[in-house]
Amino acid sequence: MTRLLAAGAGLLLVAGQAVAETPAKELFGGAKLPSRTEPAPHGSYAKGCIAGAVAIPTDGPTWQAMRLSRNRRWGHPQMITLLERFSRDAASLGWGTGILVGDISQPRGGPMLFGHASHQIGLDADIWFTPKPPQPLSPQQREDLPFTSMLDKSKFLTVDSRRWTDTHARVVMQAASYPQVERVFVNPAIKRKLCDTWRGDRSLLGKVRPVYGHDEHFHIRIHCPTGAAGCKPQARVPSGDGCDKSLAWWFTDEPWAKPKKDPNKKPVKPRPVILSDLPKACAAVLAAPARPAEEAVLGSGMAAYSAPMAVAAPVQDIEAIINGTVLPDHGPMPQPRPFP
Repeated sequence: MTRLLAAGAGLLLVAGQAVAETPAKELFGGAKLPSRTEPAPHGSYAKGCIAGAVAIPTDGPTWQAMRLSRNRRWGHPQMITLLERFSRDAASLGWGTGILVGDISQPRGGPMLFGHASHQIGLDADIWFTPKPPQPLSPQQREDLPFTSMLDKSKFLTVDSRRWTDTHARVVMQAASYPQVERVFVNPAIKRKLCDTWRGDRSLLGKVRPVYGHDEHFHIRIHCPTGAAGCKPQARVPSGDGCDKSLAWWFTDEPWAKPKKDPNKKPVKPRPVILSDLPKACAAVLAAPARPAEEAVLGSGMAAYSAPMAVAAPVQDIEAIINGTVLPDHGPMPQPRPFP
């Protein structure tokens, strides 16, 4: 019996060590349902997790969730409630029959297997620059529907006037109008277009921040909820409309220059983020019992989607600029000095 207990303890130690050394993205990417706890974000937008997340229903009167196989339609209840409100407001502005919702967060937040460095605490959401069509999209169509870029790819950082409309501008600025929204991320060309053409309340333009990518969707980020002690807020948005040197910088050579590499420096393989790199509360979030599927969707009895996880791909370095986080070099994307 003593030998059996010792062997069992040894196995538990080995299992615990294996979990401790497993990349956090695999642990959180493997969670299919949220924890059965009160909603609480822990950590920062790019280094954290969320307890008690809820899912936006896959279908609503003025929204549809996209890329369901990713299982990333989870967020803080305040984020989900805002998206549903925004979907109604967007439809009233003439944005088709509503919005197409992209990635929010994983069921327990945390690092993702591919695609983002942020979206970790349930307070970020991507909205497609494609309106919701009159006829509901099938699950397969939601997987296959291509993105539509707002840029003229034959020119440097130029919005395509054949695609961009006044309604696009109104929808982006509507997203920025809510008090709980901290930032709306768009491509620098879109920000400049808004600076040149927006005739509404220009104080809201300061919330619209330029960043790499974000020409096929825009990214809504809300503030840490009141009373969420474990949530780490981002620095305040600078005063003004943002149509200044911080925007002009994106149209210089510096943001697009390839980083200089020291030929004498031996390449170092980056260490993946592990559970102990995240806030301590994230270990408890990961270990907590799951909320039953029938209770996991906000305002709906729909069961949580449980398609197989998509194949992993490299993290996109554009999110490093959003969060001021240095990510591993996975390709030619430059690592410039970020503006807030």
